[in-house]
Amino acid sequence: MKRFHVHVGVTNIQRSIAFYSSLFGAQPGVVKSDYAKWMLDDPHINFAISMREDAAKGIEHIGIQVENKAELAEVYSRLKDADRPVLEEGATTCCYAHSEKCWIADPDGVVWEAFLTEGESTTYGGNPDLNRLASPSAAASACCSPQMAPAKTSSC
Repeated sequence: MKRFHVHVGVTNIQRSIAFYSSLFGAQPGVVKSDYAKWMLDDPHINFAISMREDAAKGIEHIGIQVENKAELAEVYSRLKDADRPVLEEGATTCCYAHSEKCWIADPDGVVWEAFLTEGESTTYGGNPDLNRLASPSAAASACCSPQMAPAKTSSC
């Protein structure tokens, strides 16, 4: 079963942990000095927050977490069919976890990742070059916290 993933950049990790713990009615399963993650069953989501000097604040990226290599191959196939550049990172360390992953940006530059987590790590991780996605608003980033160009504002 696949799990929806959302990663949000925050300015104060402790204040945000308190807020999201209250919102979800659960404490995070992973807490670091700059990162926290909730693996929730209701809703079925991997929700992560991180605090980075160079990271965007607010939603940084969204994604699909899979449970096995067969599901990962299925999602990879769909991404390739989407006719957009795919950055295949392969085995990597990101967000205090060892994972296999790839990245894609939608036509408006919203960055998505597809990944299979294969274990924990004591470090946050590396730096994928999301500029290679050739998206007009995707930018180089720190692991798991792609920086996006400022969004166009609109009055709604």
